[in-house]
Amino acid sequence: MSNPFNIDQELKNQAKERPLMSELVRNRIDATLDSLPASPNTLKTEQTLRSSRRNKRWHKAAAATIAAGVLGVTVFASGFVSPAMAASLRNIPLVGSLFSSIEADMGLRTAGNDGLTTPVNSKVAYQDVKLEVLETVYDGTRAAFLVHFTAPNLNQGEYDNGKDIVKLSSGIENVFFKVDGSLLNSGLFYSSVGETQPNTLLFEQVISSDQGTAQLPDQFEAKVQLTLQGIDHEFELTVPFAKSTENVHQVLPSTDMTNDLYTAAVTEAEVTPVTTRLTTVIGLNDKGTLTAKEEEQLRHIGFAVYDDQGRQLTALSGDGIYEGNQLTSERMYATTSKDVKYLIVKPFKIKDDFTEEVKDTQFIKGMEMQIQLQ
Repeated sequence: MSNPFNIDQELKNQAKERPLMSELVRNRIDATLDSLPASPNTLKTEQTLRSSRRNKRWHKAAAATIAAGVLGVTVFASGFVSPAMAASLRNIPLVGSLFSSIEADMGLRTAGNDGLTTPVNSKVAYQDVKLEVLETVYDGTRAAFLVHFTAPNLNQGEYDNGKDIVKLSSGIENVFFKVDGSLLNSGLFYSSVGETQPNTLLFEQVISSDQGTAQLPDQFEAKVQLTLQGIDHEFELTVPFAKSTENVHQVLPSTDMTNDLYTAAVTEAEVTPVTTRLTTVIGLNDKGTLTAKEEEQLRHIGFAVYDDQGRQLTALSGDGIYEGNQLTSERMYATTSKDVKYLIVKPFKIKDDFTEEVKDTQFIKGMEMQIQLQ
């Protein structure tokens, strides 16, 4: 039986069109040969419950305006690898998604394992510094992408900014994620991918519900503007995204639970194979409005989420607003499996941050909620 797709010829064609494709493939082979070390993502809540990653491996983008020119940038290529080529790469042994090696985030790992990622060939260069987008994931809630850095002052993940030698993730001065010229107001986080890819960073743009699928199409291009310490230049990457998740569960549960002090609820749940988004409410009974101390009290109540196999979902970020006697929050978690039938949600008293491994003594008794998904 003849091969319906001549992979040798396709690889040759791709090599002619994009000369550095072999480097991209080689990076993925190297990443597949080794497993990345697990390192839990850790966040802390701020006064408005807008979360930032506490772990030094994670950074949240600054919110200051950058005024920098784009002269001197060479745009090599922009856009998706052809669908035929993408499918072929996934079928070649040892050539797969770098996302599948990210141990700390089961959602992104599932995306990599299940072919929900998209290879990308988008590069910019300024003088002898080059940034290359390798791969993307988009599920309507998170837009994640991998960027490989090449520079003479970068060696094995250590970056010389002219004053000190720091980790590459600490050498990012500013980074912005724009769609149609508008800066998204939800969280953009970035971190090192791991020891086997020290010069590659993982970026995650959280898409809040008011910026979700109602406004962003299934396919869109983002402009990512980035500056590095010690370089008086702003890089602009064109990053294309295509939504690749169809198995999405969206429910409006009725889960009010009350004890002598609190009332808690999950009012909305949206679960993709990559990300779980919950809208939670926690309120103080017999209160019309909240004092500053009471707001702080509610801010230190987290929601631990477990799947139907008892695995805790990794907390990613959260946004919240105080209204009357309660705090309403939109919380993001990494999905553990695409086949989860239900979730168990348990409010708890935060000791460190809301991603911590919760002990039995921290749970608020009588407030456990079950969210049926299937």
